[in-house]
Amino acid sequence: MTDISDLTLAKLRDALKEKKISAAEATDDYLSRLEAASELNAVITLTADKARDMAKASDARLAKGEGGALEGAPLGIKDLFCTKGVLTTAGSHILDGFTPRYESTVTSNLWRDGAVMLGKLNMDEFAMGSSNETSFYGPVVNPWRREGDKTPLTPGGSSGGSAASVAGHLCAAATATDTGGSIRQPASLTATVGVKPTYGRCSRWGIVAFASSLDQAGPIARDTRDAAIMLKSMAGHDPKDSTSIDRPVPDYEAALGQSVKGLRIGVPKEYRLDGMPAEIEMLWRQGISWMKDAGCEIVDISLPLTKYALPVYYIVAPAEASSNLARYDGVKFGHRAKDFDDITSMYENSRAEGFGDEVKRRILIGTYVLSAGYYDAYYLRAQKVRKKIFDEFTRAYEKVDLILTPSAPSAAFGLGEKTADPVQMYLNDVFTVTANLAGLPGASVPAGLDAQGLPLGLQLLARPFDEETMFKGMYALEQAAGFTARPDEWWA
Repeated sequence: MTDISDLTLAKLRDALKEKKISAAEATDDYLSRLEAASELNAVITLTADKARDMAKASDARLAKGEGGALEGAPLGIKDLFCTKGVLTTAGSHILDGFTPRYESTVTSNLWRDGAVMLGKLNMDEFAMGSSNETSFYGPVVNPWRREGDKTPLTPGGSSGGSAASVAGHLCAAATATDTGGSIRQPASLTATVGVKPTYGRCSRWGIVAFASSLDQAGPIARDTRDAAIMLKSMAGHDPKDSTSIDRPVPDYEAALGQSVKGLRIGVPKEYRLDGMPAEIEMLWRQGISWMKDAGCEIVDISLPLTKYALPVYYIVAPAEASSNLARYDGVKFGHRAKDFDDITSMYENSRAEGFGDEVKRRILIGTYVLSAGYYDAYYLRAQKVRKKIFDEFTRAYEKVDLILTPSAPSAAFGLGEKTADPVQMYLNDVFTVTANLAGLPGASVPAGLDAQGLPLGLQLLARPFDEETMFKGMYALEQAAGFTARPDEWWA
């Protein structure tokens, strides 16, 4: 039989239901792989005992024929999701020792459906980063390497631990979050499928907040079917989250394989950037050709406000972060400085010791743009432009059903190559931030390799709450690309 770790989530689900393997066997197999992959640094907290207990309970339910949609499936959980009784750090020193007394809604939904938690996965601190190098626990290493080169590469960020774990077959699938591209960019850099659903599709309750009007949970998985299975379980209305939308969750898996004939695919000219690698331009053209061959109509569109998306994002997101992160003061939970004279110096010293440089940078920017005298010039203006970006997409979707773009402006780059220049790092989100600003669903699908043997992805964007059409398009792209490459297991 195929190794357990080689089974997709869909095939593992079926094998578990047919009792060809047990949840305990699958869990032990993945735990051993995680323990052997320490060089990837993808895990912050391994929850082996809890995983085995959950697997044992799953096997008991499966034996009675009572298994849920994900019964016995071993998953990795990004360390931004609060997990009851399990250390939750958001990749930050300031949350040292924080063990929530509650479970996030998304992970509650997964446990309701029978999933098993292998551990909490590494990430950029408070999800602020595009390379997983801002984590207090050190950078995650991409399982992929350039041909003939052992230079450690970034898996992307902030969901780098999730992407690396799925790409390295260290879990069957993983949860992730996307504030400006933190699901789709790492998916592109690791040859995984990443889905950012519509804002409000998944509850934000129990997810450590970065930028509340932009954050959205979603899955990183090995293929489109696995991502559809994961999102079905993760999504749903939650009265505890005021931004959660009360509408039924479709069966995304049922949309796969449906004809895309007649779908209008928009190609925005503004996504052709100066200096973009020729390989990404060629892959984009190939993707357009694949969709055309599948019966889609290709429509050239213009999204002129795209050039303002990054500046708007880097005003709105830090502003919300500065507000959200004010709660970390060393008083009730997490890290507290040992040396202080009064309560003010305790706040100052705890934050100075607890936050990393990138988080401090964004808090400073956010506090500045919200301050008296600058609020109107920066934050308020950015929000007005954000609304115009949304309106521009709304007009575009009167002409097209999906929009096809590259997922990221480059393949994986070396750890340390861009850390000295924050602007260079921020440019990694250039193709992805618009979906967050407009609240749209977006996904990255692996579509090819560059000349150095590194994966590249293509992105599809859909109308709000039209993930079904997006999944149809993703599946068509996936079938046309026929992408089967895997990284060599040099870490094992």
